[in-house]
Amino acid sequence: MEFVGFCDNSVIESANDAIILADSMGTIISWNYGAQHIFGYHEKDTIGKKLQIILPERYREAHKKGMERYLSTGTPHVIGKTVELQGLREDGSEFPIELSLATWVEEGNTYFSSIIRDITERKKAEEKINQMVYLDPLTGLPNRHLLNDRLTQALDQARENKQIKYINDTLGHAMGDRLLIEVAKRIRDSMGKMDTVSRQGGDEFIVLLPNTTSDKVTKKAPKIVHLFTQSVVISEHEMFVTPSIGISLYPSDGRDIETLIKNADTAMYRIKEQGKNSFQFYTPDMNEIVSQKMKLEMGLRKGLERGEFKVYYQPQMDVISGQMIGVEALIRWQHPEWGHISPDEFIPLAEETGLIIPIGEWVLYEACYQNKIWQNMGYSPMRIAVNISSRQFQQNNLVEMISNTLKETELDPQYLELELTESIIQDSKYAITTMQKLKTMGIHLSIDDFGTGYSSLSYLKLFPIDSLKIDRSFTSNIFEDSKDAALVHTIIDMAHNLDLIVIAEGVEPQEQLHFLRQRQCNEAQGYFFSRPVSGEDLSIFLKNRS
Repeated sequence: MEFVGFCDNSVIESANDAIILADSMGTIISWNYGAQHIFGYHEKDTIGKKLQIILPERYREAHKKGMERYLSTGTPHVIGKTVELQGLREDGSEFPIELSLATWVEEGNTYFSSIIRDITERKKAEEKINQMVYLDPLTGLPNRHLLNDRLTQALDQARENKQIKYINDTLGHAMGDRLLIEVAKRIRDSMGKMDTVSRQGGDEFIVLLPNTTSDKVTKKAPKIVHLFTQSVVISEHEMFVTPSIGISLYPSDGRDIETLIKNADTAMYRIKEQGKNSFQFYTPDMNEIVSQKMKLEMGLRKGLERGEFKVYYQPQMDVISGQMIGVEALIRWQHPEWGHISPDEFIPLAEETGLIIPIGEWVLYEACYQNKIWQNMGYSPMRIAVNISSRQFQQNNLVEMISNTLKETELDPQYLELELTESIIQDSKYAITTMQKLKTMGIHLSIDDFGTGYSSLSYLKLFPIDSLKIDRSFTSNIFEDSKDAALVHTIIDMAHNLDLIVIAEGVEPQEQLHFLRQRQCNEAQGYFFSRPVSGEDLSIFLKNRS
């Protein structure tokens, strides 16, 4: 369980909020899972539709005129601000929403990004506030109304003495009321008499520290993290809470309650992205990071349409004979303005936004098609390895899509290898079923980046895999870290005992190859043999070799 704190993640897909991108005509071009959850529409039913489908009739004309006014004058009225209005679900029901609208210009075109939050629960809480319900009935903590009263008082005081620190905690993946009560108790017991701990509703907590200093806040935040180093045991069930704490300060991070909460949210999600279990102060560039991610997502969508992606191929070599026995297909992106963009930067975003689905299908087709071309040119048949992401693996039509690709490219399944990450196989029952279907087709299966995930070793005897791929982080350090050398040796021995082939990636100096050969590693790839090259360049290499 996550305890998320003082407050965005990969704000595009992991966010609970709806994040919607639209062009200057108000046409939807991106629709995340948060939007699907809030409004009920699936992405395929919204792309190309007007933004007005999520607004009640009475708001549509004003919304249209507002966008037209901005495009003609460039003067923002609502842009950059947060407003409350009613949203319209697919089933026709209305509900209260909070809308933040931003815009940017790219290649002369204006785009709008909307971040929308369902505030139904907040409005219900406000109704209770109006009935003078000041305490959260579950945890006994002050609710939003009382917190706002105290925040207002603290802000008034801070405007005089300029000393207030605001901390926002969020508890993610709530595992029951009793867990929430225990979390609330631990936080409350760690606070001073003048501090306020508030439950916002759901799984959100806020801590207000008036009349303090930044140094004291820096000391307080780790203490809250430390509160949850020990598990929470409820009815013999052991649960773990992982704090991610976002902190906003008055007045540098905001002069009103709404801005302070929003910026604490942003800081919290930032630390959540970096691994949780820590704290993060808000910085203005965090908003820029969100904007950059949205621009990168837009670039991903356009890049696939414009043919900016290209598949490169890195040879895989037999360690003993030195002969090339296969290649790995690797995607590369050359943006016309931004230049080369590292896969480490755009692949995670593609995963988060779901764009990895069409991108992955394209890579698979290109790789199979190229391999068939090499065979038709008379070169010795070899396997081509293609990475399958966890997002792709979860698709119901994965097996069908791969089967269709092989049929279209006329590539025999025995010449295709699918590289699966350890995270894919955590849902073992589902994974085994899917993998069995792929094996029945004759496809070679391997576990990529082995040793970096959290899968149980006992699963290896159950999965119908053919090989393990040792992650480059181990290979590159075998002469610098004796533990890495021992791990590589152990993985090779274990794989052989399970009758699996072992391939090491990231091989650069000859000494590494010598080490792997001595330990009887089967295959290797890396800069020692060849960098990833284009299909054309590899064709020349194959021709010279034959």
